[in-house]
Amino acid sequence: MGSDLTLYSRAMCSWCIDAKDFLQARGYTFTEVDVGRNRAAYEEMKDLSDQSYVPTLVAGEEVLANFDVHQLEKFLDQHQIEP
Repeated sequence: MGSDLTLYSRAMCSWCIDAKDFLQARGYTFTEVDVGRNRAAYEEMKDLSDQSYVPTLVAGEEVLANFDVHQLEKFLDQHQIEP
């Protein structure tokens, strides 16, 4: 199943960079939103995930917040999200 992916991130966040690199290396298309530069996007991310940490990935109705690459890979597999 393909999904629209949105990655909420901040500049210089190592976990965010890892997540972006992981997704790009595997051919995923996603929208990256820098919540450090966009206060409205930060508030949107908080509403979606009930927390304030990045990275946060939104795939359709599914949300993965404050994760590392291993958690990201498991999330994508569990929800059958493919590039």
